[in-house]
Amino acid sequence: MARNDSGVIAVLDEVTALVPVLRESGIEGEERRWIPDENIELLEKAGVFRLAVPRRFGGLGVPVADQAAVLNEIARADSATGWVSMIWVSSSWVPSLFPEQAQEEVYAAGAVRVSTGFTPSGTLTAGTAADTETADSETADSGSGSGVPSDYTLDGSWKWISGSRGADWAVLAALLTGPDGTPVPYAALVPFSALSVADDWYSSAGAGTGSSTVTAAGVTVPAHRVLPLADVLAGGDYAFVPYFMAQGAAAYIGMAKGAYERFLERLPGRGITYTSWTDQSQSPLTQIQVAVAANKIEAADALQERWLRRLQEHADAGTQPDLAERAAARGRAAYAVQLAKEAVDELFEAGGASVILRDEPLQRFHRDIRGLSLHALFTFTTNQEVHGRAILGLAPDTPFL
Repeated sequence: MARNDSGVIAVLDEVTALVPVLRESGIEGEERRWIPDENIELLEKAGVFRLAVPRRFGGLGVPVADQAAVLNEIARADSATGWVSMIWVSSSWVPSLFPEQAQEEVYAAGAVRVSTGFTPSGTLTAGTAADTETADSETADSGSGSGVPSDYTLDGSWKWISGSRGADWAVLAALLTGPDGTPVPYAALVPFSALSVADDWYSSAGAGTGSSTVTAAGVTVPAHRVLPLADVLAGGDYAFVPYFMAQGAAAYIGMAKGAYERFLERLPGRGITYTSWTDQSQSPLTQIQVAVAANKIEAADALQERWLRRLQEHADAGTQPDLAERAAARGRAAYAVQLAKEAVDELFEAGGASVILRDEPLQRFHRDIRGLSLHALFTFTTNQEVHGRAILGLAPDTPFL
């Protein structure tokens, strides 16, 4: 993706101006278990959901580091809005891996919100010969060739689909049984209008992310919107998993920055109850705690910047990271997330008993970053194992690279 400084600067400036509004919406998002519609409208207007859309479709097509900077800023305001924005922006790039016809359908409006479910908990069934006979011309136009169905039928349910209550499209993994009887994972690109979204998202963390269960019941998916999951993970301009890890780490670091900012806002005039400290900022313990938190956030940012740069270098050169680099991206992203989480823990511990009140944003940052850090792709130990295996010359033992 080519650099488009003026576009991303305008988006970043608008998002920064929205920080107070987005932060104020945190309680409402938790109560309705979904971020306010106003947040989506404001971010849409700011151009956030055009960041990763190819420029030939009216998107901004900005480099991954610029996308990450915007997502970082949204998460600094509100963790749920930041998380959902991260999912939509990082996933909105995925349709660019599909055939041109699919891209034209998804990117018709120039901005798009895409949610994903990469656990293959659904099934794809190929259309019968009778089904495909009526669509021979479409199959030929798409370049699929004879013997390839013109459509598939998608069935199944996918849990934890963040942003499902406001997304336009979904990329859902499903198993397709091959000629030899072996099930192979594929990705199906489906409009949300063809899916049902359950009202089943009740959680103690990430409550506003609306990560509901999504179900497909006999949904017809044309062949141009079906790809082997391996092709999606291989990526295009970017390797998908390192790209997604980059976006995700940006959201976690943004949450830590929001917690740090809120801690400093609360500090003036606060003492430490049952001690002689009438000004908490004068306490050496508080000074140590805030410095440790600040440096962990700074370290996470520095770690992020290094592999964001490397990822963009590959994209600009038209090359792909090798397995060792992909494994390192997972290990380093998870390490950055761990540092961000530890920074928020430090600030929460220093916040005093009043930090647990529901109208206090710091406690929401704390609950959300701890809960969302359990996401399987960002789990600290799993990613260090993947990275460590690569360092030691062993096979990564996962296709998600």
